[in-house]
Amino acid sequence: MAGKLYLCATPIGNLGDVSKRCLETLSSVDLVAAEDTRRTLQLLNHFEISKPLTSYHEHNKREKGAYIISLLENGKNVALVSDAGTPAISDPGEDLVRLCAERSIEVTSIPGPAAFVNALILSGLSTSRFSFEGFLSVNKRHRREHLESVKNDTRTLIFYEAPHKLVSTVEDMRKAFGGDRRVALVREITKIHEEVMRSTLDEAALFYSENKPRGEYVIVVEGADVKEASAQGEWEDIPLREHIDKYIAEGMTSKEAIKRAALERDIPKREAYNEYHRSVSEE
Repeated sequence: MAGKLYLCATPIGNLGDVSKRCLETLSSVDLVAAEDTRRTLQLLNHFEISKPLTSYHEHNKREKGAYIISLLENGKNVALVSDAGTPAISDPGEDLVRLCAERSIEVTSIPGPAAFVNALILSGLSTSRFSFEGFLSVNKRHRREHLESVKNDTRTLIFYEAPHKLVSTVEDMRKAFGGDRRVALVREITKIHEEVMRSTLDEAALFYSENKPRGEYVIVVEGADVKEASAQGEWEDIPLREHIDKYIAEGMTSKEAIKRAALERDIPKREAYNEYHRSVSEE
């Protein structure tokens, strides 16, 4: 009989937030798989729990995933934890859950803290509809395309960001969403220096140009205005060629204009490119 994988949410700062059920699970499993074994060892030692540990992270998920699956298939129970908060959110735990699902291995979650949920409810922005966007790519083009793809989303947007990239990310958001878009930057959640900065993107860009970011951040961005977002549909009434030429007339290169038009029409960039150049060649 196969074992069970337990997804254990651990504190994101304050150790008092760990649940009784989480501690009972960590005490009972055969192995604890952790993103950083040193950090998890501190947690286990604090609660006087002694269990074998193995690392499981982005750089070893293939081989360690196979190893953990083999243990589960042989009847061992395994707890998966991230550095902090709920595993399988913006970390390789999702791959391990997928492997278990493919092999009909039982998976259950031990609920607990999640940084993005806490940041959302602290933000002062709408919580009725939201989209968790995770970490933006370090690739400038991919990051820009990601932000362009969600700039007309009316839902509240939630991002994770490291302190050394925060300044450039806020600036990219300011350019994509507009400087007057409201934002909450939340850091050190549940810790002594917990801070929620509520401002506009213009104000945040100015503040962090003069103040060094410290700690891991959750960025909660106000969704697009419904009227502005609905304006996206205006392009359906004009030909693609006219749409692209409008941006070229404003100073964009043809490549930039095609990419922008494709995003606004929600069509593949290659399709827009081919249709545009076919139109030009037919003149």
